Amino acid sequence: MAEPPDPLPADPAELVRIIRDLEARNADLQAQVKTLKAMIFGAKSERAAMIDPEQGVLDLGDLAVEAAPAANDNADRTSGKPGRHPRRPANRNVGALPRHLPRVETTIEPESTACPCCAGPMHRIGEDVAEALDVIPALVRVLRTIRPKYACRCCRGTLVQAAARPRVVDGGMATTALVAHVVVAKFAWHLPLYRQSRMFAGQGIALDRTTLVFWVRRAAWWLKPLYERLLLYIRSQERVFCDETPLPRLDPGRGRTRICQLWAQAVDDRPWQGPARPAVGYVFAEGRDTAAIQDQLAGFDGLLQVDGYVAYKALVRRRRRATIRLVFCLSHARRKFVAVFRTTRSEVAREVIGRLGEVYAIEARIRGTTAETRLRVRQDRSRPILEALKVRLMAVRAEISGQSSLAKAISYTLGHWDGLVAFLEDGRIEVDTNTVERLMRPIGLGRKNALFAGSAAGGRDWAILASLINSARLNGLDPFSYLADVLERIVSGAVKANDLDRLLPWAWKAERGADAGTVRAA
Repeated sequence: MAEPPDPLPADPAELVRIIRDLEARNADLQAQVKTLKAMIFGAKSERAAMIDPEQGVLDLGDLAVEAAPAANDNADRTSGKPGRHPRRPANRNVGALPRHLPRVETTIEPESTACPCCAGPMHRIGEDVAEALDVIPALVRVLRTIRPKYACRCCRGTLVQAAARPRVVDGGMATTALVAHVVVAKFAWHLPLYRQSRMFAGQGIALDRTTLVFWVRRAAWWLKPLYERLLLYIRSQERVFCDETPLPRLDPGRGRTRICQLWAQAVDDRPWQGPARPAVGYVFAEGRDTAAIQDQLAGFDGLLQVDGYVAYKALVRRRRRATIRLVFCLSHARRKFVAVFRTTRSEVAREVIGRLGEVYAIEARIRGTTAETRLRVRQDRSRPILEALKVRLMAVRAEISGQSSLAKAISYTLGHWDGLVAFLEDGRIEVDTNTVERLMRPIGLGRKNALFAGSAAGGRDWAILASLINSARLNGLDPFSYLADVLERIVSGAVKANDLDRLLPWAWKAERGADAGTVRAA
């Protein structure tokens, strides 16, 4: 609203209207302040905003108890009360260590096996065995490649010598395995290159950070064609998740970093036993506008599951033919009511959170079943809940001030309603975008440790290597085993450019069978 007139009007009715507008605006500003404080100082989990309907509202600040299952299916299950999901038992190697590990046996004999009574020899009647997990630090070694030269004593100019094997870094000191180790440590385990340089120094090996940067750049150069095949596969699917996250890069001359974006597109049909293999592809872009995503999804047709960011809506409007249908995230809508409840303790917000919790409880029970089963259960159980919720939201919106945070949360939800409930019509659609949000976590961890990319080229390399490594992990592969073998086969020419699909994670895993370097369970 506009600022109050100066001088104030004499009409009492007009004064009452101004006061009420100011009160509504003040309440909205207070809610925003509380939200920001909660974001900075409070618990980050949405579950902290939940209230058990069997209890009263306890003014415990950030320590609020729960009312319904969390929207984010990544959250840990709680236990202790009927109707809640039991806490999963901790995975511990109690009494036995993984069988696939090699065993090194050491036998400790007594100082004497002579009987202390009669001095006769004693016989072995049993043994006690104890196992302890041991580690050998990374073994760094030098591989010497000797290529003998042969010449004929009778003929001049005749010389025979085996050709040198190609390397990831021509003429460099690093083997393919070492380059893969550095890349995986940075993009899978989030160790910045300067830390890796110090770790090598601890073993007496001087490797400057710029040398490691060059190795990473070369690995990305070799893997770029495979990365492009991965993106092509993802965008050929009928249903794709999409999200974006900031990735700062150095911007010389400005005295500060430039905030660029790493966009992610992902597919995962495992929740409904679908045919698509899980994969994620990251794309580095200078901006977060519609043009960036428009270039990436120029050839995509199908369902695009996203949050409510306006660039996705503009993407659909700019298409000459309607080939993209937007599906929105119920978790994002729920978070707005969580924020309202945290700041205002609104009973309406608590009610909405509880109803959406019922939907998520249904989703948890049907996860992993077929698309037909999911659709049938959603029609029978979830649809009535959401239809009643829509009626309730419309009624509340008509009764409250449009300036309130609750009204804004309701307007967002109703404004995206068709996309939010699209999962009721198709068992293949997920209820939210948690699939791609989970795949943003590795990017966030790497960004937290490395702070920024060194350049736009470094951002593009980040996208290439993170895409292949995280897609390998989605398919249960050990990223080092996968990346080292793929790099070796590409560099050596064993796999040609027109046959790169063989090296996509799921194809590589199927080709190598049980010994594909999969991550073993304890």
